[in-house]
Amino acid sequence: QFSNAELMSTFCDRVLKSGGEKLSETEVEQSLDRIVQLFSFLTDKDLFAEIYRNQLAKRLLNQRSASDDAEKLMIAKLKVQCGTQFTSKMEGMLNDLAVGSDQKSEFDARMSQQGSSLSFGVQVLTTGFWPSYKAPEVALPTQMTECMEVFKEWHDNKHQKRKLTWVHSLGNATVRATFGKKSYDLQVTTLQAVVLNAFNEGKTLGLEDLKKTLNLDDQTLKPLMHSLSCGKHKVLLKSPASNKINSTDTFTSNAKFTCNMRKIRIPMASIEASHNKNRVEEDRSIAIEAAIVRIMKARKTLKHQQLIAEVLSQLAFFKPQPRVIKKRIEALIDREYLERSSEDQQQYNYLA
Repeated sequence: QFSNAELMSTFCDRVLKSGGEKLSETEVEQSLDRIVQLFSFLTDKDLFAEIYRNQLAKRLLNQRSASDDAEKLMIAKLKVQCGTQFTSKMEGMLNDLAVGSDQKSEFDARMSQQGSSLSFGVQVLTTGFWPSYKAPEVALPTQMTECMEVFKEWHDNKHQKRKLTWVHSLGNATVRATFGKKSYDLQVTTLQAVVLNAFNEGKTLGLEDLKKTLNLDDQTLKPLMHSLSCGKHKVLLKSPASNKINSTDTFTSNAKFTCNMRKIRIPMASIEASHNKNRVEEDRSIAIEAAIVRIMKARKTLKHQQLIAEVLSQLAFFKPQPRVIKKRIEALIDREYLERSSEDQQQYNYLA
């Protein structure tokens, strides 16, 4: 069961993603125009924004966006419909990547002096603009941690007041893998690369061993192992063979692996949800309470039905049920922002 907001955002994702719909520039613009027309009738505009922002983040971070111009065009169309507040985070995300490309060339020059065997790049994101992501504290190979130290030192010298938090679940890597006499370039996520590195020199490891070695929990490790041993490209062999990962399974590199392509992308199921329903609900509660307080501050005293009607007229991005507004009114009474009139239970007074 999908909501209208999810279906519309996913349609935009297919239009704007490389490898999605094969459309000309004119067809892309026409599709986006039609979506924005539909969007004006959508009641859950805030839910659409949350899902769209998550999908936009995936397109940008995985370099799967077909056109920067098309991305900017869609954000501009949404901005005309809903104002700057609605699109400010999305614009911030695009801006982060534009600034990041300038810094990348500067850091590349610093890395070339280091003489590292790895080609290493970092994308710095501003926390407030992007969705929140899980950041597992994975045990990384020494070569990776050395590169991270070089970047941290360079970044701290450049931006003294900023704090870096590494989110390895968003990174990607190209791993050179040799099976028999053939070499392949495996395009994987950073976490998949760390797992593959643990199987160097033909080691056999159980799931429990990997959890300890890599410092990962079941929730993160099982999808990783599934992608490498049960997907289309089985670069790891699982024993016993099945399509489900169990805690008693053991793994080793697949010495007999062959493929016609030299570059192989190994996809992985996302460990992030497309949007966080609880967060949307929290944001809605805050918006409803803010509207109630604004109205009551101006009017000082109001009847229940009048207050509900005014709150509904003020909320632009979603239309809550009256019982949800009533719940927020009760919460504000508990926190002593409002009180019920002693003469009329259906009337509220504002408490300064």
